[in-house]
Amino acid sequence: MFGEIAGLPAHVLLIHVVVVLVPLAALAAVLCAVWPALRRRIGVLLPILALVALVAVPLTTQAGEWLERRVTPTTALRAHTRLGDGLLPWVGGLFLVCAAIWLVHRIPTSPLADRSTSTDGSTSTSGTSTGGGTLLRVVLIVLTVVLAAGSVTQTYRIGDSGARAAWQGRFAQQAAPHRHGDD
Repeated sequence: MFGEIAGLPAHVLLIHVVVVLVPLAALAAVLCAVWPALRRRIGVLLPILALVALVAVPLTTQAGEWLERRVTPTTALRAHTRLGDGLLPWVGGLFLVCAAIWLVHRIPTSPLADRSTSTDGSTSTSGTSTGGGTLLRVVLIVLTVVLAAGSVTQTYRIGDSGARAAWQGRFAQQAAPHRHGDD
């Protein structure tokens, strides 16, 4: 689908979307899972952010496969490709937990919904969970932290291996002398 964008391999441009959005979605997910006020402010933007990150992963992978067929194969490149194939499940799980955080806290009958009791005894959505939902809330928080940490760690590992595949041994340790007029 994507080969080149403005004459550059699309992969080298698309990776920036993944490198920014996956950690951002992971951080937002953890914060929204533990901080009800932020969860209410961010609302549907949380699963939308995670969805955009999720869609970016296979697009970037596909662009990487296009690029892989056009460069010299190396051990570092094979390692990068192998790691890259492992990101989609992590980000897919992150998206699902982001959607769950948003959905579960919006359903008034859910034990995880944000509730408070007013002076007339009625219940309305607000900032605390009921006792019955405490275990479920803790499970959702733990699952969110695990998926966020896994997504960010895998993103880092892939990026590091990609940088090594692209740059290791391809630049001089010493700067070349600057020649005037070559600007």
